[in-house]
Amino acid sequence: MDFPTVIQMLDSTVRLATPLLLACLAGLFSERAGIFDIGLEGKMLVSAFASAAFAVMSGSVWIGLAAGIAASVLLAVIHGVASITFRGNQLISGVALNFLASGLTVLLSQSWFGLGGRTPSMEGAARFDEITLPYANALKDVPVFGPIYHDLISGHTILVYVALALVPLTAWVLYSTRFGLRLRAVGENPAAVDTAGVSVVAIRYAAVLIAGVLCGLAGAYLASLAAQFGREMTAGRGYIALAALIFAKWRPWYALMACLLFGFLDAVAIRFQNIDLGVFVIPVQFTQALPYIITVVILAGFVGKAIPPRAGGEPYVKER
Repeated sequence: MDFPTVIQMLDSTVRLATPLLLACLAGLFSERAGIFDIGLEGKMLVSAFASAAFAVMSGSVWIGLAAGIAASVLLAVIHGVASITFRGNQLISGVALNFLASGLTVLLSQSWFGLGGRTPSMEGAARFDEITLPYANALKDVPVFGPIYHDLISGHTILVYVALALVPLTAWVLYSTRFGLRLRAVGENPAAVDTAGVSVVAIRYAAVLIAGVLCGLAGAYLASLAAQFGREMTAGRGYIALAALIFAKWRPWYALMACLLFGFLDAVAIRFQNIDLGVFVIPVQFTQALPYIITVVILAGFVGKAIPPRAGGEPYVKER
């Protein structure tokens, strides 16, 4: 494999890891506060549909982005009401949201556009433009550094850079701010937080809403990357993001590395159809299934080692 091919593979890795990273950070905020969020997939899906639909109808990618975030936040509020206010089962609530998103997006898409569950293609101002960083064109012919800067670091849409910037921001919020301290404490011992006079309900709702915003960004990015919405276009990325979160042990920097790993596996599956090892040929079906196989392996091998927040999944009942 030559150097330009390696750069192309890494470039695809970054692009494919971006929605996983945004969804993974969403789950990190939610689960650190004690709210398990199986509904990442559903929130990404409704965001992808809303962002694509409104971007096509308005001709503005920013209106589409706002619509995608709003749709995702709406589902996050429903999840919060069910699991925080009414103390329902968080896993069942998340699964229900995924079913709702799966059916509702296809129904609305067919009703609005009549294209078999798809939206029209996003073109022009309805789609995010790639950003060329300073001096990228001038330096592209410089050996080694030029291709890395021009082809790998530069040339992404704004949401890629936002996702990468959110990793250190998330680490700072969780470990260096009062809000982050309270959020992590709510996920570990909500009774102690309540005793200190801090509202457990408010912190958990804040975490769920942050997760909704981040899933909104993830869905909008997926729609812009594909230039349209397609039925079930998230293709299990929400569940892979959960696997990456467990693999990362609910830590932001580890989450980045885990999502890059899954993004790389996805890039391999897309680029290499049949892998010839000389002795035998690995069929395309195996390479396409590889990200999901690794997901199962990671869940089977690391769930016992990765310790989630102690109060995760448990509704909090205020003592009187």
